[in-house]
Amino acid sequence: LPLTSGEKFFLGIDPTTNESFFAWCTSTQDRKALDDDARFRSLRDIGALLSDRDGGVAVHTMGLANWHHSHPFCAKCGATTRVEWGGAVRICTSCESQHHPRTDAAVIVLVRDESDRILLGHQPSWPEHRFSTFAGFVEPGESFEQCVAREVAEECGVVVHSINYLASQPWPFPASLMIAFEATTSAPDAAKADGEEIAEVQWFSRQSMLDAIAAGKLLLPPQISVSRRMIEYWYGENALVDLAASEGKLP
Repeated sequence: LPLTSGEKFFLGIDPTTNESFFAWCTSTQDRKALDDDARFRSLRDIGALLSDRDGGVAVHTMGLANWHHSHPFCAKCGATTRVEWGGAVRICTSCESQHHPRTDAAVIVLVRDESDRILLGHQPSWPEHRFSTFAGFVEPGESFEQCVAREVAEECGVVVHSINYLASQPWPFPASLMIAFEATTSAPDAAKADGEEIAEVQWFSRQSMLDAIAAGKLLLPPQISVSRRMIEYWYGENALVDLAASEGKLP
């Protein structure tokens, strides 16, 4: 590739193949010099097509590049920072303070009722009919479980219990770590969109979800997102086939 400029960062070594991986943040001019059959693609677009290893490398690259791009100055004294340790740290050129990559913790919640329906919400900025699980950033001094209860109550008006951890996913858009939970409500009729972050909420059974997809009234999150995997986990057997027609593209 005819790439000549831009910062380079060390990502790590594959322990099975001993391959070294690096990130190269190219300039706009370098991108124009690419061959006609070469193109840049968004991680949002191709993430679901990558292997676990390649996906991990890509996510690490995005997160590290976003952090370097947004932290050129020292938060302590305001002077410029320089890259050290292969890109794992930035050091202030004046006070020598060390700055490490930032990760923002956020919970994402699959809300069920006692009939095993799930509650999904629609954000105003999303495409029409796009529904997903509820999410929000963890506040200082707040546990994950407290954040789950607060975010669900704020966004869709229901009180939840039986909060259980499911999985986690790095989400470098720009620097989040999504911690996935499921939770149950005993008062499904209380569900109501807050009108700000969430414009509409709907309860779905497995059959009503299929009916909505068939009618073109439901667009689920894409395969790259943990929210999609949470919905498939709830749906159970045949989820990959039955829900395939609902594939959505992240805005």
